[in-house]
Amino acid sequence: MEFTHLSTTDVPPLIGALLRLPAVVIQRRLIAELNRAGFEELRLPHMAVLQYPGPDGFRPTELAERTGMSKQAMNQLLQSLERWGYLHRRKAKDGNATIVESTERGRAVWDQMVASLYQIEHEWREALGDEHFFLLKDMLAKVWTSDLLREREVTAELED
Repeated sequence: MEFTHLSTTDVPPLIGALLRLPAVVIQRRLIAELNRAGFEELRLPHMAVLQYPGPDGFRPTELAERTGMSKQAMNQLLQSLERWGYLHRRKAKDGNATIVESTERGRAVWDQMVASLYQIEHEWREALGDEHFFLLKDMLAKVWTSDLLREREVTAELED
């Protein structure tokens, strides 16, 4: 199917927008709540590091790949989080790689994020009703584990 010269008023919100907008709103809310909870220096770009499943045990290059960022951009985020005491980097046991680990302050951020996300889920459940909320969550979990998220293959196709 070929589309040309369609204005935004001609196209209803497609799946990308329907998934992106809630994610952006949730991330902005998380940062606002983290700031209010005493983690004032955190900003939206830091979510690339802090988002599920968190940075613990990952190499900086893996974090960059998972978010689609350059290694340099990821290292800048990691440096700021390290400077503010949220994480530290250490050499892996084999000495060839650097591993990221959360500090106590970083684990406190994670705990606050989880508490905020439980509150957001509660609000969505009340707004959508139990049946629709659990259906939405179940469907998203199926997408999460399906071949629809073939990130490596898509990335390789883009690089060709």
